[in-house]
Amino acid sequence: MNFKKNKTNMILGVSEWVSTKLGWKASHIRIAFVVSVLLFGFGVGLYLILWIVKLLSK
Repeated sequence: MNFKKNKTNMILGVSEWVSTKLGWKASHIRIAFVVSVLLFGFGVGLYLILWIVKLLSK
């Protein structure tokens, strides 16, 4: 249960960070994430990469 909560917080945090960098709404980024997972299956990997970039850019 705690792992699921951490993963959700990571996705929300990354989408907020990316939205400030790209000038998009965070909700649009989350929708793109869901669509990429459903259609292409690489959305989770993309978020992990963005999360690592976010950590390294601090």
